[in-house]
Amino acid sequence: MHPLLQQKSWLLIDQSISMKSRTPLESFAMDDTLCQLVGQMQSPATVRTWVHDNTVVLGIQDHRLPFVQEGIGLLNSNNYQAIVRNSGGLAVVLDSGILNISVVLSEQQNAISINDGYDVMVDLIKLLFPEAADRIEAYEIIGSYCPGSYDLSIDGKKFAGISQRRLRQGVAVQIYLCIEGSGSARAELIKEFYSISLKGEKTKFAYPNITPHVMASLSELLSQPLTVPETVLRLQMILQQNCETIQLQPLTDEELELYGFYLNRVLERNEKMLHKK
Repeated sequence: MHPLLQQKSWLLIDQSISMKSRTPLESFAMDDTLCQLVGQMQSPATVRTWVHDNTVVLGIQDHRLPFVQEGIGLLNSNNYQAIVRNSGGLAVVLDSGILNISVVLSEQQNAISINDGYDVMVDLIKLLFPEAADRIEAYEIIGSYCPGSYDLSIDGKKFAGISQRRLRQGVAVQIYLCIEGSGSARAELIKEFYSISLKGEKTKFAYPNITPHVMASLSELLSQPLTVPETVLRLQMILQQNCETIQLQPLTDEELELYGFYLNRVLERNEKMLHKK
């Protein structure tokens, strides 16, 4: 187990139900808030689980697509909303079958390298799914959406992607885990989004050429009916087994005020991004 997972105490925030019908922008604001609180050592290391209904989260490069508004129209017609996130990467799908986990750590006392941040999450996912730990690999899956060097896959099929957000000496390592449903169907949606948003035009940035069959859910890959709630329970048990105390307290009034600040910032930025043409 990675040393950074061996905390004496964890703050656990489960928003896998409470955030579902809300915009993921609230989740990004929450992670920014936690980055500051944990980074400044006002809160212990934190694990947050979160799930959102049908949303495609666009990256900064995605909003520069030549026909992005038509692409967003396609997403809307398929019952997906579109937002722009405040961290790196490209378009990803969120829905009720995808569990997001944020691990928020402080580097006030010791710096955390980019690779260390990623390795923390890889180790956590292997602990979470011991039945597949020796099959899980981390490398870029060509043809997946939002490809990255720490894509998680089994037998060459991607089921998760990892990103990082760094703020005020806090590091939020975020992963989307495709637990339920069809990974290739989600990839097909993003493939269509890029097709309509590009219309074959040449762009300075190279957008991914998506091959839907290289993506799958863990339920598909492990041939067992995994669920998001079951995975949340697994995560809680792992934390309990590997630390002295689990804290569950909600944010204080002062912390909620800080959250309000970050939420306004995220909302304003998203509004500018989506309507900047």
